[in-house]
This record gives sequence, C-alpha cells and structure tokens, in this order.
Amino acid sequence: MIKSLHIRNYAIIEELEIDFSRGLTIITGETGAGKSILLGALGLVMGKRADIKSLYNLEDKCVVEGFFEVGMYNLKPFFEENDLDYDDRLVIRREITPAGKSRAFVNDTPVTLDILQALSSTLIDLHQQFDNLDIHQVSFQLRLLDALADNKKLLADYQGRYASYQESRRRLSELRRRSESAAKELDFLSFQLEEFRAAALKAGEQEVLEEELNRLSNAEDIKRTLATAFQQLSESEVSVMGQIGEINQGLGQVRRFDARIERLYERLGAIMEELKDMAKEFENIGEASEYDPERIMAVQQRLDMVYRLQKKHQANTVEELLGIQEKLEQQLGAIGDLSNEIATLEQQVRQQEQELLVLAGELSTRRHSVVAGFENKVENMLAELGMEYARLKAEFTRLEELGPTGFDEVNFLFAANKGSRLQSIRDVASGGELSRLTLVVKSLVASAIPLPTLIFDEIDTGVSGDVALKMGNILRKLSNGHQVVSITHSPQIASKGNMHYFVYKRIKEDRTITEVRNLAPEERITAIATMLSQSPPSESAIRNAMELLEAGE
Repeated sequence: MIKSLHIRNYAIIEELEIDFSRGLTIITGETGAGKSILLGALGLVMGKRADIKSLYNLEDKCVVEGFFEVGMYNLKPFFEENDLDYDDRLVIRREITPAGKSRAFVNDTPVTLDILQALSSTLIDLHQQFDNLDIHQVSFQLRLLDALADNKKLLADYQGRYASYQESRRRLSELRRRSESAAKELDFLSFQLEEFRAAALKAGEQEVLEEELNRLSNAEDIKRTLATAFQQLSESEVSVMGQIGEINQGLGQVRRFDARIERLYERLGAIMEELKDMAKEFENIGEASEYDPERIMAVQQRLDMVYRLQKKHQANTVEELLGIQEKLEQQLGAIGDLSNEIATLEQQVRQQEQELLVLAGELSTRRHSVVAGFENKVENMLAELGMEYARLKAEFTRLEELGPTGFDEVNFLFAANKGSRLQSIRDVASGGELSRLTLVVKSLVASAIPLPTLIFDEIDTGVSGDVALKMGNILRKLSNGHQVVSITHSPQIASKGNMHYFVYKRIKEDRTITEVRNLAPEERITAIATMLSQSPPSESAIRNAMELLEAGE
C-alpha cells in the first residue's frame, strides 16, 4: 500500500507531498491544474522512462519518492532474488539530473528500471483512460479466470512442472545438437585418421627417403666418379696404393735404425689397409649404383605424400605428423555415443508432457466452470451502470503446444449495444464503456488477484448522474479490501471518498506551480457543490453536495 508520495522539481510542481489513506482517496481539481502530473510523477516511481523536459528548474535535479507498506505482500523472495535489502517499509526513489541522467533506488540501493517495473507492478495497478489497459491483454484475461477458479495452487504445480519440462526439452535439443555435431566430427576425424593410417608413416623415414632420392637421382655420376676413384686408387699404373706401397717398402728397409721411422712405417701401413678398404667400398658402391626410374618415382611419390600431410597439418617432420595422428586417435576415442542418453531423455519428456496435459486439462475445466457466472455478473453490473445491453463472452482456443499456463488461450469478446456483434475488447469498447467494464471486472476479481493499490484516472469519463453514483458505490465497496485512488470529475464519485485532495495552481514569483490540499469537511462540501454547478456554487448545489456526502458515509 502506498503511504505517501513526495515530489520535488517535477513539471510545474516545485515541491509537494501527498498522503494516501487505506480506503478511497479522491483527487479533484480544475482542468490543467496538474492532476495528470501527479500520475506522471507516480509513473516515474513505477519505472517509466524519464525526460529532462520534466524538470521544473533545469538547474536542479528532480526527485520523486514513494513510501509503501509491503509487509503483507510476500515480497521477500523478490528482494532476495534481486539482492535487495528487505523491509516492511519500502522507499522507491527516482532522480533525474539536469544532464538528463536517470537513477532509480529501492531502499537506497540502485536498481535497473526493469527491476523497478517488476516491483511496482505488484504494488500498484494504474488505470489511465487512454493507456493500453490490462483488460485488453490475453495474459490478464487468463489470469483473471484463474483467480476466479481458485487455480493458484494447481497453476503453481503446473508451472513448476512446466519449467522442468522446458529444461528437459532444452537438454534434449542440446543433446541432439551435440549428437549431430559429434557425428559430423566423427566422420571428419575418421577421414583424417584413415588418411594417416593409409600413409603408415615411420619415424625417421623422411630423411632416409630424401637421401635415397638424392642417391638414385645422381646414380650415373656416382658410378662414374667412384669407378675413377677405384681406378686411380688401386688399378692404374701409377695408382696411389702402388706409390704408397713403394714408399712403405723403402721405409721397411730403414725402420730399424730410427724409432720414429718405425712409427711412420706402421702408420703408412695402416693407411694402406684403409685405402684397400676404401677401394673395395668404391668398387662395391659403384657397381651397386644403377639409375632406376621406377624406384625414383616410388620414392618421390612417398615423399610427396609426406610433404602434403605436413602442409595440411602444418607440421615440419614425420614425428610431428605421428603426434597429430595419435591425438586424432585420442579424440576419436573420446567421442561417445549419445543415443542411449537421448532415448532416455525423450522418454522423460514424453512422460512430463503427459503429466502436464493432465494438469492443463484440470486447469481448463476449472476455468470453463467459472466463465458463465463471471459473464453474468459482469453483464448485470454493467446494466446497473447504464449498459443494459452490454454482453461479455470469454472465447477459448486450444493451443497446439503446451504453454506456461496450459493449453488455453482466452479472448474476451464484448458488445456494448443491442444487436452489436461480439468483438475483441480493444476493437469495440469506447473510452467510457471501457472504463465501466474495467471497473466492473477489477471489482469482481480484486479479492482474488493481489492488487494492493488501484488507481483510476477519470474512470467516470462518459458517465454522470445515477451511473456515476453507482460507479462511486463500486469504488467505495472496492476500497473496503484495497487501497483505491480515483482522479475524477464526477461529484457523485468524489462524495464517496474517505480522503479528498484538491489540486490547484497558484502564482509564485511570476511562475505557475501546482499545489495539493487535503480538504476539510466544509471544504469538501464546497468543492463537490462547485463540481455540481459553478464557482461559487449555488445554495441548491451546496444542499445537493451535503446530501451526497451524507449518503456516502
């Protein structure tokens, strides 16, 4: 329940504070005096967008504070969820700086407008003449029927299960996506691994192949060069080995005379043996060196395959490629088969859906059971308010898929006049008709739907006299269980208030400002009499105002 509203530096309001009673608070005033400005300021508290044009003094910030009592509304979970300090006494503050920056606070903690809107929507139901009203909205219409059908516990059970069902469907979709992705990855990895396995790489083979290719490619040169070397080393008339042999023979004759010569003789003998081995190697290698184009092609193809794999996998050696092959084998082994898990979850989703269908059916049955009584009550009350031919019908449509509230979609159809065709409310109801319909509907469900504070702005539009008086009676009755604020031009409605504020303008230092005054009993008589006639009011209007006030007590 809103206790008070403090406004500073907003529109033509310099500063004012207005208190609200528990029952019916009436706000009246001359046209243009600022009644709508009060609602604009209240809209800031409810999270509406701010505009620097709203500042009264462009050099000072605008501050709007709403003070609430919220102990009975079970808001602790909301505060905990949004990391806010809870207290039974709530303060919501909006600030707009001259630079146009807007800030919002809940109990002095900064909050976003989304949080502020969510919180204020649980505290205040604001009906304005030209806004899109709740009664237009399918979600509100269904909520209304659920309230009348006492579906709170059943709906909570359904919604809890529905949340689990949605989570299961999300997980199933994710598993299917992963399975599809895994299948594609499996194919890709298998293809790559098959390429490696077909290559049958061996550590160190690249160097061996490159050496062999060089040898085969130069076989003729090698054969010719080694043959020449063998010839010059051992077979020619002046071969190297022959000359060294002669030298060594000479050294053999004098070696006994000098130990140093003996050592040189032995070394030269070793050289001779080494040269014999070398000559034999030259001969063998030369004889084995044959140009083999088929082998050259085979080696080149093998190396080309190695080079292609290295380029493809950005590797420099066969050893690196073997490491990549091992990693691919590990990845392939890590990809599990999700089919069993998917099948289990599919069964779970089907089971959850069947359970939800049963609950949705119960919800639908209970909703249908209250529709006829609700339609009759609305039509009877509208008849009392001067709309004797008005008709309201709740039209149900079954959704193809389960939703957060079951499989029902409801649309209120309305006809205001005799013979008129039933159509959606937003398409047929005029301002005055919609005001009366909204009042009737909200008065019927107010006890079922938690609407702590209801604010009606010009709900009397298009009505007067006895109809307005009956609307005032409905508002007064509604205020027995709820805090109700009504901005009105109707003296009949104004007479039903427990508290009556008068909004007026005055000149202050060459500027027009809005003020609000809580009317004393005598002032209420004058204000209502003025609404009935003129200013100053006539004697008959004063007597009529007194009668209205006496009847409203």
